[in-house]
Amino acid sequence: MGQNLVAQLIGTGMNEIVVLDKHVKNMQILKKLHHSVICECIDLANTGSWQKHFQDADVVVMLQAQIGGISEDQFERNNIKSTENVLQTMKDFGVARLVHISSSVVESVANDWYTNTKKRQEEIVSLSELSVVTLRPTLMFGWFDRKHLGWLSRFMSKTPIFPIPGNGRYMRQPLYAGDLCQIIISCINNRHLVGLFNISGQEEIDYIDIIRKIRKATNSHSMILRIPKKIFGLLLSIWAIWDKNPPFTNHQLNALLGHDEFEVIDWPTIFNVRPTPLTEAIDLTFNHELYSKIVLEF
Repeated sequence: MGQNLVAQLIGTGMNEIVVLDKHVKNMQILKKLHHSVICECIDLANTGSWQKHFQDADVVVMLQAQIGGISEDQFERNNIKSTENVLQTMKDFGVARLVHISSSVVESVANDWYTNTKKRQEEIVSLSELSVVTLRPTLMFGWFDRKHLGWLSRFMSKTPIFPIPGNGRYMRQPLYAGDLCQIIISCINNRHLVGLFNISGQEEIDYIDIIRKIRKATNSHSMILRIPKKIFGLLLSIWAIWDKNPPFTNHQLNALLGHDEFEVIDWPTIFNVRPTPLTEAIDLTFNHELYSKIVLEF
């Protein structure tokens, strides 16, 4: 999401952008794409020299999150401790404006490390006494997607068979990352926007139909195969034995099967942003002449 946002910020003429992240290779990719951006590779869960960047900062966009993983400590450090450090640093340097990216999972039926730490993160932010706008996006897709639909598209390109858990009829409300970036930019430019907003995709679609749209957009010939949920879960468990940072876990499978339906507000009017039609957004995601070819690491 951060890579998408930087590209869009620069496209609107914004400068003096500082990006803090702990992934060395992905930060190198960002710096190569955008030479004017200040990039510092650090872990926000630890205090340190990165805090100096908050001197004279105008606004902070909080995007960091541990989404998947097999250790609860990862979620505590990256979703809770890092948030506490950023909020304290903002107070220390007098930075009053925060755009906080939460997640729709805080209102879902899921009960996992990601969901629970994102709920706590929201609580911590709400008590910060800053000028805060909190956005809760649903499942996102777009350029630089190393998980979710981006990973699925790359997996599809490498295998003749694409497995789907159960019948695949799990309603999703996917949100194009480019649209969320425009909402964030609107929040940066309009300080009167405060509070909490559920940002759901405007179109409802079943998971299996998303996969079909990706297959069409990428000209894949992979065959979609429905697999019983229990067997699919067993395969994920076996995968996690040898992959310590799996792209898809049983926690995420349970969230996929959760039958969540999220509130759809009139965010195009609230933030003055044109929603990108789903088919157009998928084509932009997988067929952009530059960004769709760039793959980030996990």
